[in-house]
Amino acid sequence: MVNEKLIFVTNDDSYASKGFKAAIEVARRFGKVIAIAPDTVQSGKSQAITLFDMLRLREISKSEDVEVYSLNGTPVDCVKFALDYFLKDRKIDLMISGINHGANSAVNVLYSGTMGAAIEAAFYGIPSIGLSNLDHSDDADFEASIEYGTRIVRSVVESAHPTPLCLNVNIPILPVEQIKGIKICRQTRGYWKDEFYKRTDPYGRDYYWLTGGFDNLEPDAEDSDEWALKSGYVAVVPIQVDLTAYSQMEQLREILK
Repeated sequence: MVNEKLIFVTNDDSYASKGFKAAIEVARRFGKVIAIAPDTVQSGKSQAITLFDMLRLREISKSEDVEVYSLNGTPVDCVKFALDYFLKDRKIDLMISGINHGANSAVNVLYSGTMGAAIEAAFYGIPSIGLSNLDHSDDADFEASIEYGTRIVRSVVESAHPTPLCLNVNIPILPVEQIKGIKICRQTRGYWKDEFYKRTDPYGRDYYWLTGGFDNLEPDAEDSDEWALKSGYVAVVPIQVDLTAYSQMEQLREILK
């Protein structure tokens, strides 16, 4: 088909994850799919790239409408490799990252390899959608994520959307019929309270595990993504990369004049 769309798919949970297969299921409804994902779990990699190790591409499966590959790198490595080399002479109509096992709402967007990849693709002018399911389990139910992911992708594909476009989409752990709809939100203000647990291995060497919990600074803010998810909505946050604190610029001009 001459006008068939080309959809690029990646994630941070590896090519073997159930969520990656769900993302491909969404993407293939809109055109030909080429998917390159990390060969191992790369959660929390954000915008990390590989500078001092070689990258290797491996074909996983190939059919007329879906090609799947793994790369021994980060999610952003997968995007850069695809757009600057593997697919550099082809027009990518849409990029989907995910479907992530676990939330990428609030400040998680800064750490997320899923969203790191989506943001990277948006740098290239490609409309990009990061999809995340709040269920962390390996065997998470992706029925609602596929349903709402398809609705959102269709709306983007069929509309005159703003550019650049990068959407952070989070789907609550609910059956499709219990989800109330889609809310356009802002990122919730909050932070992680990190804790390190010290242990000792059988050889007497100390090691540490990072854990902690999210502290929501505005639990009742009805325009925030955390509130939307808690209330049974799919949360959609448009993402931009400009980190400038504009509200501080005038005061700094006075301080530093």
